[in-house]
Amino acid sequence: MWAIFKKELKTYFLSPIGYIAIGIFMLVYSIFFYLTTIMYGSLDMGNLYYATARYGLLLIIPLLTMRMFAEERKNGTEQLLLTSPRSVTSIVLGKFFAAVMVIVITLLLSIIYSVIVSFFGNLNITTIILTMIGFLLVAMAAISIGMLASSITENQIISAIITIVVLVAPWFLVDISSVFSSIDLMDKFMRFPYGVVSVADVVSLLSIAVMCILITIVLIKRRKAVK
Repeated sequence: MWAIFKKELKTYFLSPIGYIAIGIFMLVYSIFFYLTTIMYGSLDMGNLYYATARYGLLLIIPLLTMRMFAEERKNGTEQLLLTSPRSVTSIVLGKFFAAVMVIVITLLLSIIYSVIVSFFGNLNITTIILTMIGFLLVAMAAISIGMLASSITENQIISAIITIVVLVAPWFLVDISSVFSSIDLMDKFMRFPYGVVSVADVVSLLSIAVMCILITIVLIKRRKAVK
């Protein structure tokens, strides 16, 4: 897994993808930082992460995940990957955690804003840390969804569209039935910016990530067996 992780992480930063993903995060975060903190003097940094997660991740996650397996299938290099000594599980987890690491880097960069604001007022550090953890959990669940989408098609654009639809659809479908709230990632994140951590929300986000990872592993193992 470590070898795949290093390879994938290096790929993100040897190409524009990693820098674009970080740039999108910082742009969206900066826009909301200006609209709230600068214009109105708000010290509520937690809601900045919520707004960034709601709108920024819709662009960042497809960008990070659409090429994971779709590109391998399109270029015909998937067979080489599957016949390597590494297990399918290590390949999937290596790709997953490489994408997660890009998110971790963006979160670390965002701390700069909190440091700047701390010179002008007292910040609730605990709430900020909890919100960042919540953001990471949401991103992990979203990455697993994007990775699963990438594993079922060789077209990166289709993979990105599927990911965006799955992330956005629950926002509207929840009005039809409350059942869809179980897959609404933002619904499980909305309490973190207020310093309220629900065990149910944490477990739900982790469960979605684990479930999508396991399905991805099963699908790729079946494809490997067929080939």
